[in-house]
Amino acid sequence: MRAVELRDTFGVDSLTLAERQLPSPGPGEVLLRVRATSLNYRDYLVAVGEYDPHLRLPLVPLSDGAGEVVETGPGVTRVGVGDRVAGIFMQGWIAGPLTAEYPPTALGGAIDGMLAEYVVLDQRGVVRIPDFLTFEEAATLPCAAVTAWNALVRHSSLKAGETILVQGTGGVSLFALQFARAHGARVIATSSSDEKLKRAMELGAFEGINYRDNPDWASKAREITRDRGVDHVVDVGGPGTLGQSIDAVRESGTVCNIGLLTGFAGEVPTYKALFKEVRIQGVYVGSRAVFEDMLRAIDLHQIRPTIDRTFPMEEIRDAIRYLKSGQHFGKIVVTLGE
Repeated sequence: MRAVELRDTFGVDSLTLAERQLPSPGPGEVLLRVRATSLNYRDYLVAVGEYDPHLRLPLVPLSDGAGEVVETGPGVTRVGVGDRVAGIFMQGWIAGPLTAEYPPTALGGAIDGMLAEYVVLDQRGVVRIPDFLTFEEAATLPCAAVTAWNALVRHSSLKAGETILVQGTGGVSLFALQFARAHGARVIATSSSDEKLKRAMELGAFEGINYRDNPDWASKAREITRDRGVDHVVDVGGPGTLGQSIDAVRESGTVCNIGLLTGFAGEVPTYKALFKEVRIQGVYVGSRAVFEDMLRAIDLHQIRPTIDRTFPMEEIRDAIRYLKSGQHFGKIVVTLGE
């Protein structure tokens, strides 16, 4: 079978198409024919060695993928041959809060990921996908969609009538927009592109802020909310945006810190969070239980992911570079054969 490997060293140019032996499922495991995968910013960080320079190489990248079960090992009962499934981000995180034992089971980082024509996963590490979704659409869900759902529904307890602010128009932000609208909440979107803001409003955002025209976008968000502030912020930027996120949110509001687009460290105005009693909540994707809750909502509301562009697996380097460019609106998908 074919797989993409991050070879002997880090770097986008180290991503190489390779031949590997077809794996066989053991007890409790399933063999998946992977049909589609999708990219997250984490995949760029993994490729260039910034996510963890001590990762074992060679490594099959990408945490997200969907396909069908083609073989099951002894004792498998959760799924059967022919089932359409997606892998979960952390193979060991089934339910409950995050603990130290789960991150070492993350696909496409600690262990081999989904950018291979066939992968073996534990039966506990897959979920059935809704019939109305294509494999390409389902492949966008395991990281970005679960993160957005976990941030808004589990951690923020989103309610109808509340206002959330999403940063940019990447995968997590657009999923957060769609989930918030399904909950009856209002969404303010930020972007450096008026065209992207227009598209976000077509998806359901009620207001857009161009942060190039409004560098103090937090003040603009407070103006939109009549100086009350938004109820929740989905912060994908990290240290470069967290200060304004705290400014934009109301007293006793929630800022979900889910991204590293502006780096790994920086100054945070902790006194502002203190005096406003703002809750800053880190969100590291989510469990299988959270994924399955989200899938029920997606199925009920027939929510379709936004896919910007699709690349064949042979063009993985171009796909990663396109991701890094920030030109995309929504998700970037990498397909594997027919």
